[in-house]
Amino acid sequence: MHFYLSSIILIELLMLSMTIHVIRYSGFDKQQKTWHIITFVSVMFCAAAEYAVHCGYYSPSFAVPLTIITVLQFSVAPPMAVFFSGALGLHEQSKKALWFFIPHAAIEIIAAPFGWIFYFAEDGYHRGNFFMIYSVFYFFSLIYLMVCMLAVGKRFKHRDKFTIIMVVLTLIAGIIPVTFMNLHTAYISIGMAACLCYIYYNDLVQEDTQVALIANQKRITDMQEHMISGLASVIENRDTDTGQHVSRTREYVKLIALGALKEGVYTDEIDGLFINLIYTLAPMHDVGKIVVSDTILKKPAKLTAEEFEQMKLHAAKGGVIVGQILSGITDESYLRFASDIAMYHHERWDGTGYPEGLKAKDIPLCARIMALADVYDALISDRCYKKALPENEALEIIKEESGTHFDPQLITVFLKYVQTNSGL
Repeated sequence: MHFYLSSIILIELLMLSMTIHVIRYSGFDKQQKTWHIITFVSVMFCAAAEYAVHCGYYSPSFAVPLTIITVLQFSVAPPMAVFFSGALGLHEQSKKALWFFIPHAAIEIIAAPFGWIFYFAEDGYHRGNFFMIYSVFYFFSLIYLMVCMLAVGKRFKHRDKFTIIMVVLTLIAGIIPVTFMNLHTAYISIGMAACLCYIYYNDLVQEDTQVALIANQKRITDMQEHMISGLASVIENRDTDTGQHVSRTREYVKLIALGALKEGVYTDEIDGLFINLIYTLAPMHDVGKIVVSDTILKKPAKLTAEEFEQMKLHAAKGGVIVGQILSGITDESYLRFASDIAMYHHERWDGTGYPEGLKAKDIPLCARIMALADVYDALISDRCYKKALPENEALEIIKEESGTHFDPQLITVFLKYVQTNSGL
């Protein structure tokens, strides 16, 4: 009996903790929480009611209150399968199935004064001649629960058959001792099954939610990339005749970043995420040219000092425009990376660049890489104001600018990895 009491106390504490967890948990809606709370509270009540009847402390004067408690227990126990199914997400089915058990509650109330299903005598609790009525309803409730478990399993594509099997076995393991050995283990097994069902359902829901979030994030990322590519194409079509500057420079920055990673250069900053970001965001580098007039962009001659000052505005404006476009649809690190590329890709290693005159490693690494790719492609491409240079001449210019315009370490990587892929 002491073991029985200890088991009941543990089940009560377990169900109480589960109830508190559900109340505090933000992953369920109000309806979902209600079904879980009803399930756990019902197990608590039925387990306590059973112990009150079978604890061994009985007096004939307790017969009336124990009869009321047992009627309530016998009325609640079979519908617990319905509460389970509601907790497993089968809300509509549960509401309909609950009506099936209402007649049983009425039968329990009507039968109680006559002792048809159970009664209390001088020596305590006894089963009545029609106890089978309760057993039949209880049996159907177990069948209903197993069907619901299979239905939920099908909904989740049977990803966790093991848990479904364990729930069924746990229920059976608790009912057999009650039926054949008069050991009161039913609510112990029901409480354990309730916890297993909660874990099963919650884990699979969270897994589906995670999959949906990943898919949604991918859609957002794809939208960002399409927007970036589309905007970059609009800007490029104003500035160049070839329409390939964006696609070539993004390939160059990727080669430089990958090469740096292989050579152990700036590996404190360059990783898989860095490479993905610079490849994705490189097309935004000249977005600021949207504020520059066509007269300056397409001038077939060298710009005057005043015109060049107007052209230089595109760097600072680019950083602002990127912030306006991407703000609210991406995280701060992504936004900063894109802004750095657009704003600082005309800074020079020796500090004579624009818009802020940053020097050496004060220039963001992504912008230093972008500067190399941008200048190299501009040298080997036809522009309205010049003819393309041969690749060997362009490479000589790049080498000469090491330590003045460009980061010397990146020049080494560039010459090793981009020069061999210059046919992009």
